[in-house]
Amino acid sequence: MALNKIAVELTTAPKSKPDNGQLSFGKYFTDHMFILDYDAGKGWHDPRIVPYQPIPLDPAAKVFHYGQTVFEGMKAYKTPEGPVLLFRPYKNLQRLNRSNARLSIPHIDEGLVIEALKQLIQIDKDWIPDEQGTSLYIRPFVIATQATLGVQPSEQYMFMIILSPVGSYYAEGINPVNIYVESEYVRAVTGGVGNAKTGGNYAAGLKAQQEATEKGYSQVLWLDGIHRKYIEEVGSMNVFFKVGDKVITPALNGSILEGVTRDSVIRLLKHWKVDVEERTISIDELVDAYRNGQLQEAFGTGTAAVISPIGELNWQGDKLTLNGGKTGELSARVYDFMTGLQRGLIEDPFGWIEKL
Repeated sequence: MALNKIAVELTTAPKSKPDNGQLSFGKYFTDHMFILDYDAGKGWHDPRIVPYQPIPLDPAAKVFHYGQTVFEGMKAYKTPEGPVLLFRPYKNLQRLNRSNARLSIPHIDEGLVIEALKQLIQIDKDWIPDEQGTSLYIRPFVIATQATLGVQPSEQYMFMIILSPVGSYYAEGINPVNIYVESEYVRAVTGGVGNAKTGGNYAAGLKAQQEATEKGYSQVLWLDGIHRKYIEEVGSMNVFFKVGDKVITPALNGSILEGVTRDSVIRLLKHWKVDVEERTISIDELVDAYRNGQLQEAFGTGTAAVISPIGELNWQGDKLTLNGGKTGELSARVYDFMTGLQRGLIEDPFGWIEKL
């Protein structure tokens, strides 16, 4: 498929853009979107940029009945000088294809997606906010569209990219969030789809998230689904703990999402000569480290929030307040570097930034 064959249809009715002060997360969407279709025997075809609009789907489409869908999350940033920057876009698309493979969805040409994404952002570049803490969120996703009931992989799919100008993912912004450690519900187990970015993983966490919210907590920290004791990840983020002079993050075990920001932070910390361990860590070990004064700070990492310091962990009613409930020194340093890099304010020593 030639990369220059992306058809473009521009909107004749542009939307009103929200003020930067109105931005939250995922509430507003730009004027255009990208669509790519798949049919068995034909492959992926008909790449096109069209006005943002509802999509017609048959009630029997497999995505509704069997959950065959994956998605990604990326961001574009406007620099003070004008150019638009993407942060490690190929890394996200490689993960998209790993998710595709796990969900029996055909591989998508990453080069075509990057070309389409660049064209789409260029068309809707006026939607990119430029205030601190804002960005253009990019949501690529795939749905199974074949209108046939029966538990087999679909023979038809639709891949789309939509764009959304966003503010902070959490209302707290860079201020610490409070996390509830979940001990009753299970999100994923090794061998399942916990390491794929698929809708079912998030649906499985909604009940626990709802109950945590009712108790005044922003997110849930998941434990492993077998022993209910080993730390895995926060609902929308990977998680890091500074214990003594080391930073510990749960090792990828097949049920933890392989976060792009997670990988970036690990590489950044090692670049700074910080001792980083990727290993199994139990909630009991963490509580012991807290009681011994060794647990100094914790933070989550993800595309949506970038870095989110953790001010409190609630484990079975025991409230563990970290760093006096304030943002830790390392969390702030990582946040400042990552956001500065993504906005083109800091030199990129890793080759992660792609300029449009």
